[in-house]
Amino acid sequence: MFKRLAAFQLAAMASILSIHFACAQAPVANDTIRIGYQKSSTLTAVLKTNGELEKALAPLGVRVSWHEFSSGLPLLEAINTGNVDFGADVADTVPLFAQAAGAKLAYIAEESASPSAQAILVSAESPIKTVADLKGKKVAVTKGAGSHFLLLAALGKAGLSFKDISPAYLPPADGRIAFVGGNVDAWVAWDPFLTSAQRASNARVLTDGGNGLASYKRYYLSSAAYADRRGDVLNVIYRKLDDTGKWVKAHPKDAATLLAGLWGIDAATVEEANSHRSYQVGAVTTQGLSEQQRIANAFFAEGLIPVKVDAADAKIWAPK
Repeated sequence: MFKRLAAFQLAAMASILSIHFACAQAPVANDTIRIGYQKSSTLTAVLKTNGELEKALAPLGVRVSWHEFSSGLPLLEAINTGNVDFGADVADTVPLFAQAAGAKLAYIAEESASPSAQAILVSAESPIKTVADLKGKKVAVTKGAGSHFLLLAALGKAGLSFKDISPAYLPPADGRIAFVGGNVDAWVAWDPFLTSAQRASNARVLTDGGNGLASYKRYYLSSAAYADRRGDVLNVIYRKLDDTGKWVKAHPKDAATLLAGLWGIDAATVEEANSHRSYQVGAVTTQGLSEQQRIANAFFAEGLIPVKVDAADAKIWAPK
């Protein structure tokens, strides 16, 4: 179902998703944690490669199985239906769509704000100088992504609404093709797509998420039931994510070399993209979800989610 959401049929699928999420969860083996991740899940990619998480969980008698997903929405669906125990990591907007569909999730950890890791790009020779200049222009954006919220926030600050532009709803790879080919006037992208496009085409940043526009946090989640049952396992994972985030920032070239091989992107681009991310792992708090509520309100007002969402209604797990 979430694959259809990712294909941007968000509001129309709400009632079906509510029914789907009501289904009973599959039984979970106590000695294995099933971790869902995306190819771009940086810290998880490092842990999967170096085997450090398996070593850390061995004293608990817990094994790890890894499950790759194409995007965050199907990953959270798998968590909610009991097919995956833990998810790493998803952009800020993704849990809100899951909440709107009735998913019973728990926030386990967050990566703190990385506002420069997403931005609105224009070509180097573009006459567009300010966000206000986007009026009447064609802008590529991934519908429902964190970049969509950045665009909404930037337009609002410039005194424009979404109706003042002509959106081209495209996934990142297609957005880049349209942008480089001159088929759109601007593109809202996130790293590593953002940095890759800048290095390849000398694109210019019109604005990023700085100055309070869009913090761009990333979240790690489990089902609420798993958080209640296996806090011991989650504590180990939390600690290893924290350690790995610190290692990535302390060893940028080593991290870039490792990730370049996994992502098929040159190491210099990866290193620059990683410089835009905080990779600072911390506990989630109710106060810290304030921007999640801003996003939920903005997306509801735009009809992107079909119901009002209280971001703080999700379970928040606290590490010990």
